Amino acid sequence: MHLTVISGATRSQTKSNTAKIIAAFCNGFQTGSNTVEVWYLSDRKQWDKARNAFWNNRDILFALPLYVENVPGIMLEFLESLSPKIEPGTRLSFLVQGGFPEASQSRCCEKFLKTLPDQLGCVYGGTFIRGGMFGIGLLGKKIGAKMVAPFVDVGHLFGQYGYFDAEIISRFASPEYLSEKQLRSFQGFGKYTQKWSVNWVAKWLGCKGKLDERPYR
Repeated sequence: MHLTVISGATRSQTKSNTAKIIAAFCNGFQTGSNTVEVWYLSDRKQWDKARNAFWNNRDILFALPLYVENVPGIMLEFLESLSPKIEPGTRLSFLVQGGFPEASQSRCCEKFLKTLPDQLGCVYGGTFIRGGMFGIGLLGKKIGAKMVAPFVDVGHLFGQYGYFDAEIISRFASPEYLSEKQLRSFQGFGKYTQKWSVNWVAKWLGCKGKLDERPYR
């Protein structure tokens, strides 16, 4: 099986969490005779080759970060440049990663993605949703590698099925909602831990003011 992966992330490959996830996924996918090619829409010089790959291959996977509850604008722009395939048989699958821990946060995006295969003359290969990925590039290489490690197994199973089977989703996807126990932990001591971690990330990113400032009140 040969798979074409197209990254819909806006960040450059070196700074993209999606790129790190794709790398782990491809490590697992490339077993046996499976091969893969990856194109990054953040580099507009790759758009022509990405379009050609879409036309000329029958197994396509779009990997993207959840952006304002849906698809990044750069990916929408690329999709608008595609015409429907005439010959049937192409399978179009999607991998959505986001910072929210609950899969429910990505359901609006999933509904939109489900409409794309018909519009592009393809069949739907499923959508895999994984949340809690915000810290991949912030928490150090060791923790980041641990966070993306499950995608090696996801890629391996995808290579066996050729699509996102229910087994893959049930074993590795995010929970639909946080449990009551998890919610209570965030409402208790966890909220102070979260506040500290968010402030730390903000300073690491160069923020000099307080996050709760209200300059126009």
